[in-house]
Amino acid sequence: MEKLHIHNKMSPLFLLFISLLSFSLAYSNTPFKHFINCGSDSSVNVSGRTFVGDINSNSSFTLGNSEAIYSSSPLPNTSSLYRAARLFRQKSQFELSITKHGTYMVRLHFFAFESQGINLNNALFDVSTLNFSLLSKFRVQNSFPVIKEFFLTINVGKLGIQFSPSSFAFVNAIEVFLLPTNFIMDNATAVPSVKNEKGSYYGLLSKALQTIHRINVGGPEIKESNDSLWRNWMQDEGYVIYPTSAKTCAFYNGTLGEGPKPISDIAPDLVYRTCKEVKDNSREADLQNITWRFSVRKKTRHFVRFHFCNNIRAVFAFNLYIDGEKTKEINTYDYPNIYDLVVDSDDSGHLKISVGPNDHIDKQAYLNGLEIMEFVMNKSSVLALPPEGQQNKSLFIIIGSVGGVASVSILIFLIMLGRKWGRAKPVKEVALKAMLPCRIRSSHHRSIAKRNGIASPVPNLNLKLKISFAEIVAATKNFNKKFLIGEGGFGKVYKGILKNGMKVAVKRSDSSHGQGIPEFRTEVMVLSKIRHRHLVSLVGYCSEGAEMILVYEFMENGTLRDHLYKRKDKAKRLSMQSKLSWKQRLEICIGTAKGLHYLHTGLDGGIIHRDVKSTNILLDEYYVAKVADFGLSKSGPSDPDHFSMDIKGSFGYLDPEYFRTLQLTHKSDAYSFGVVLLEVLCARPPIVNSSQREEINLAEWGLFWQKRGELEKVIDPLLVGHINPPSLRKFGEIVENCLKLEGAGRPTMLDVCWDLEYALQLQQTAVHRMPHEDSNTDASAMVLPVAQRSSSNSFSVTEEKAPMGWDGGSNTTSALVESSYN
Repeated sequence: MEKLHIHNKMSPLFLLFISLLSFSLAYSNTPFKHFINCGSDSSVNVSGRTFVGDINSNSSFTLGNSEAIYSSSPLPNTSSLYRAARLFRQKSQFELSITKHGTYMVRLHFFAFESQGINLNNALFDVSTLNFSLLSKFRVQNSFPVIKEFFLTINVGKLGIQFSPSSFAFVNAIEVFLLPTNFIMDNATAVPSVKNEKGSYYGLLSKALQTIHRINVGGPEIKESNDSLWRNWMQDEGYVIYPTSAKTCAFYNGTLGEGPKPISDIAPDLVYRTCKEVKDNSREADLQNITWRFSVRKKTRHFVRFHFCNNIRAVFAFNLYIDGEKTKEINTYDYPNIYDLVVDSDDSGHLKISVGPNDHIDKQAYLNGLEIMEFVMNKSSVLALPPEGQQNKSLFIIIGSVGGVASVSILIFLIMLGRKWGRAKPVKEVALKAMLPCRIRSSHHRSIAKRNGIASPVPNLNLKLKISFAEIVAATKNFNKKFLIGEGGFGKVYKGILKNGMKVAVKRSDSSHGQGIPEFRTEVMVLSKIRHRHLVSLVGYCSEGAEMILVYEFMENGTLRDHLYKRKDKAKRLSMQSKLSWKQRLEICIGTAKGLHYLHTGLDGGIIHRDVKSTNILLDEYYVAKVADFGLSKSGPSDPDHFSMDIKGSFGYLDPEYFRTLQLTHKSDAYSFGVVLLEVLCARPPIVNSSQREEINLAEWGLFWQKRGELEKVIDPLLVGHINPPSLRKFGEIVENCLKLEGAGRPTMLDVCWDLEYALQLQQTAVHRMPHEDSNTDASAMVLPVAQRSSSNSFSVTEEKAPMGWDGGSNTTSALVESSYN
């Protein structure tokens, strides 16, 4: 007799009750398990698991050379599981007894706190087992727990989890428990680039997997307390590319059919009671399929598990697509069933998964749940790479073996070019990186992948600043094009109005723009810790699903550059002109210098902005300057014993000493600020197209006239006759000091503040002339003929253009503002 299927909407409370009922019959009674409360002498119960304290415990595990550490002032509502930790100051390991062969779930819990003068945020370490490198150069800098989840096939004997500190290492809790038989099979269907001659991928059980995404499609978030294996399932809303192509299935409250596996062993009941299905009658080709986009590590192998349960009874077969390519025809049943796939990601940093109708059978398609797991690197593969501290020291040897003598010659040429021309030819990050072999660049890619494997691509960096995606959608009218105010290195920027009436600038990530998780994480971490009148304020952020969104205070008067250049591409849209007075320009420079001084002298050894330029200086309604865009910022100066090829900055502003020595310091910002000062004075970009070589680079050009004592010949024509000579002379000295080739000779930003204040006083007051000054010059009536501006009027203004094939800049903030146009 056919089962009766009832299609009806159910309350989430009832659905959770069903899930809890299944949980009571869960797999959690397995005797092959370890739940360890590290660094503690007491047990803690969490969602039905009892984590046993590892101090004075008689359990079947042993501790390595380590010590217990307790939180001196635990945060309110923090689980007792995260109030203690085990600290490792040297390489050591936990050893756990494994009494049954099989596939195990291994979870490591990390929560950073301070105790006894030790800040766990400063920990930097690796975690590995005998065969696999689970975590590399891992650091926890969050105010919430981070859980890393792995799948390992383990033989009977001892499982050693090794901690290898660079500074020191820690762990708060460890879970190791046996999964149901055949939870993961040894083989799975594979895409053409992965599968062997038999059409499948074999040897899964010899690999290790790390969870990256776990999604409940069409339903609510499912917490670990409602999952028999204590898994977290996120909502899929933030991952759908074309939301209008899908509709959420009605909650199904009928009896689920009995499949080959118990329901609770596959996924919670709730996963199979909700889904998303293709909207019918769609005429647009892009909307005939439902497509989800997930952030993944580039060029890496992944294990993808799809969850289906045919509750809608409207479709039995449809197509599955990976990155737009048809992969499989799916046949589904009225009981929970899974489909496993092995696929390699490309270099986009995303994996696109789609379901769509099969034209020959049905006009529908759906999906209930999805899990994406990354293949963990084999330990021998990691050891084959140069150690982190030696990668750069071995640079020329590696380049020679991979790319030949030509690569060495090009790199040497670039470095010599930097030494010879200094400021003339600084190199943008992307340009230098593109020349390096993949092995050297891989450390950058690894850092992108270090995220909470069970939640969104970026974890909760600061819960107080978190804004829901729904609120952002409402604020921007679903990212209406009318609200689009710009586009930068991070993505598109929209004007928005929050529900409290506050105007904001909403910066939405787009991976095709070149910046991503590291910049997003850095921006939130930096701006959540600092607050200053001359630094742009972060209102909040969103990291739901694949979305990475930053929300800033809205700056009415745009960027400083918009007030300096009359750019042809914006002539029709800009009502503002280059009419800032010299006094206003000095006040803007002073405000910017104060903001940078605050950064340099703040907490944790200060912050190096790393991308100081006129588009990253914003002006509020009163023309108060605020420094913005902290995506490339770095805490403290570089370690003098090490250097990194990860050069970051913008073409035309990059410190030549940083490029030459690969050592980043606070004085690197001083150099970039010197270029900004010349922009303010001369109203031209740092790099322009010109037939005369000396005019191409603003830093060289300005210093040429400054050293000749004729800086007045290249100032903005709108300033001619409006600058007191002493003020201009003092300003020229500040520029010259900031642009010194050696960082040691450059002033601190505090010194720059004082000198700019003095330049402002010289502009505002009559100053007693020194004997060497021209007593015949009347400052109030000083007129500099435009004809004396050399050939500077002949250049064509461009955005800092680098040589062909190079990325022209990393501006992510110029679009944060509405430049007085709609």
